[in-house]
Formats: sequence, C-alpha cells, structure tokens
Amino acid sequence: MNYVQRIENWAEGHQAKWLGILRILLGLIIFLKGLFFIMNTDAILAMVANSAIDLYAVMLVHLVASAHLMGGILIMIGLITRIAILFQIPILVGAVAFVNAKTGFFSMQSELSLSIFVLALLVFFFLYGSGKFSIDEWMKKNSNNDH
Repeated sequence: MNYVQRIENWAEGHQAKWLGILRILLGLIIFLKGLFFIMNTDAILAMVANSAIDLYAVMLVHLVASAHLMGGILIMIGLITRIAILFQIPILVGAVAFVNAKTGFFSMQSELSLSIFVLALLVFFFLYGSGKFSIDEWMKKNSNNDH
C-alpha cells in the first residue's frame, strides 16, 4: 500500500462533520476571491503590477480568477477535490510569496494572514481528501454498490 492510500484509509476512519463544513467554507472563500478578482480587475492589476510578477499581469489575473471560481465550486461540493486543490496551491503560494508579503503581516490592507490560512487548509484537504460529506464520497460508495 502506498503512502497516499494509507493517508486516505486513515482519513476515512477519522472523519468529522465539522471538517465537511470547513471544506465548504474553504471553497466559498476561494470562490468569493475569484468573484472579487472579476469585479475589481483594476485593483488586482494594480496590486499585481506593484508585485514582483508584473509580466503578463492581465492574463495572470484572468487565469487566477477562473481557477478560483471553478476550484471554489469543486471544493465546496467535494468533487475532484484534490485536483481542484492542486490548482489552488500554486496560486496561494504566489499570493503569499509575491503579492501579500510586500504589505507585511500586520498591515491594515494585508491579506497575508488569510492567504497563509487558506494555503494551510488547502494542504490539509489535499492530504485529507474531501471527506464524508462530498460528491467524491457519494460516487465512491455508489460505484462500490454497482458491482
């Protein structure tokens, strides 16, 4: 049994309802951040332009917004959760390292603490999986019943 399968087996035996709620809230935060990017393109472009990654800023903002919108929905409903999270992690690492780190942790306009928190939750749910209350789990249970 490989390492990922052992983690999945452990996670299946230790699932709590509050973790499902936390996963849904994580997906909602990511989805709302995607909406914010779409609604405030000028502010986001200004923020990216002041960061270390100003090359291809317009394309980057649209890519991040799309990834957040789709990833947020997939994480909320628990469908292909690990794949959705895999697309979110590099975005959050970039947000922590390049965008939010310039403003500092204690600045009034900093989202660094939120970015670090969301990144930690993404890593947790990447390892843990979508949990009991998800479409992934429902599909797994129903596919086993068909055979």
